[in-house]
Amino acid sequence: MKNTVRIFVSVLVLLLTGCASVLMAPLDQDTKAKDFSPVPNKASLYIYRNESMGAAIPMTVSVNGKALGQTAAQTYFRLNLLPGKYNIESHAENVSSFPLPVEAGKNYFVWQEVKMGMWMARSLLQQVDEITGRAGVLESKLIASSISDNDLAPLDAQMATLPASQSTSNESVSQKPRELQNLRKDGIITEEEFQKKKQPLMEKL
Repeated sequence: MKNTVRIFVSVLVLLLTGCASVLMAPLDQDTKAKDFSPVPNKASLYIYRNESMGAAIPMTVSVNGKALGQTAAQTYFRLNLLPGKYNIESHAENVSSFPLPVEAGKNYFVWQEVKMGMWMARSLLQQVDEITGRAGVLESKLIASSISDNDLAPLDAQMATLPASQSTSNESVSQKPRELQNLRKDGIITEEEFQKKKQPLMEKL
């Protein structure tokens, strides 16, 4: 029993104090990111993890459902984003989600806080002020993201592309009941046929 406890404690200590290996960006990119100057017409988003707790556990970070890569202790991502709404997720023992609207010309800092879970580390995403965020980023190193800034579009921009096709479809569907009414009025179809054809059309509206 004592041996089992010792093994469990040893594994726990390793998970809490070990070091995960993630792909780092070149030093010049790290230095440039730390001048905190947003790209023209875009917002700069920093997602950082500056704690040593759970250092052996890499944690995947995704934005709008697209994985950026994994964080380790004292690491961060930097993204240059078009204005709009984004959803950031951190995947550990749990999934922490944080919606964030951004404006051009501003810096945004999201802290990936590490917490102790039942079997492994958990995480919590939270936005912090610029002073706190800069300090956390400065003590961390830039991770090489698996996707480029151009791969990410704001959620509201993605949704804005839908109504054009959907509105045309909805307009076409909305005209059908009126056409059926005219057919019924002209005696081309019966009341029973009108009701039968109208029901599925109304469900689509």
